[in-house]
Amino acid sequence: MKKLNLLYIILLGIITTNCGDTKKGENSIFTIDNSVFKPFYTSNDVLKVGVLNPASKTIDSIVYYINDNKIATSKGNATLDFPLKNQKLGYQNIKALVFFGGDSSEATSRVELVSDVEPKLLKYTVINTYPHDIKSFTEGLEFYKDTLYESTGQKGSSYVRKYDYKTGKIYKQIDLDPAYFGEGITILNNKIYQLTWQEKTGFIYDVNTFKLEKKFTYDKEIEGWGMTNDGKSIFHTDGTEKIWTLNPSTQKLESNINVYSGQSKIKSINELEFVEGKIYTNVWLKDAIAIINPTNGGVEGVLDLSKLRKELKSPTAEALNGIAYNPKTKTIFVTGKNWDKMFEIKVSE
Repeated sequence: MKKLNLLYIILLGIITTNCGDTKKGENSIFTIDNSVFKPFYTSNDVLKVGVLNPASKTIDSIVYYINDNKIATSKGNATLDFPLKNQKLGYQNIKALVFFGGDSSEATSRVELVSDVEPKLLKYTVINTYPHDIKSFTEGLEFYKDTLYESTGQKGSSYVRKYDYKTGKIYKQIDLDPAYFGEGITILNNKIYQLTWQEKTGFIYDVNTFKLEKKFTYDKEIEGWGMTNDGKSIFHTDGTEKIWTLNPSTQKLESNINVYSGQSKIKSINELEFVEGKIYTNVWLKDAIAIINPTNGGVEGVLDLSKLRKELKSPTAEALNGIAYNPKTKTIFVTGKNWDKMFEIKVSE
């Protein structure tokens, strides 16, 4: 328990969720029987769902839905046993569509699915230290074909550049219009994808020429924060506990996961990096990285990087932000907003 508490302190972006939501359907004919619900569920649990019928109607059948996905149809007022094994973490919205006497009525409720994984406190070794532009308000950091790319924020000084991380020599750079606050980047299929913070606008550039190929608008009312990709899909954050999946061809947000450590959501998920099947993420204002299962959102490990701040000389150094995995060396590069150094580290358990 001591170890778990330490991880919570490190990530401190945690907001404890309410115990067992008991949201009822908005009709007076049927309700979900939430008296049997537990305060929290994990993926090993089986959710038992039944319908209360206080008016003693003759029920013909019930169609059950979880998160708007039809999962079962029962005859009469039969209960449902639903294994939660493959569900994403977060609220599971339950709906029962009840058919009776030629009519129908809905009953709704929800339960919360949390993580049953105890995150591991990981270790790291600093392999190298490199100079970092102290003026760079780092929002995104990524290797592509052995070259490091970086994006920065702040209106009037946001840019995307590629450069030699050993010397700081800039190979190419594009500056954003002062109207935009630049955010995270990711590179996929020779295209650079970039987000902006509150302008709900993204940009796509040719990775070789930095020529702007497309400007797109977010299809949901969210902010733009960090980005990464797994070679097929793009993931990006919005400053909450959510990590969204974006279709690189259409730029549409298709789904999301919620990040949980135990029974708590981890808010302010920021810069992202896909590392050997896991998502590494900065937590805003915390000198730590959370390692996330990309399938369900559970935090599996925590990397405390608070000691790196002691190596900085920059008086204006802000939050740790910037994670870039170099697959060639199998090392991770980390830096922060207005940091004067970038660190190459090796992670171990």
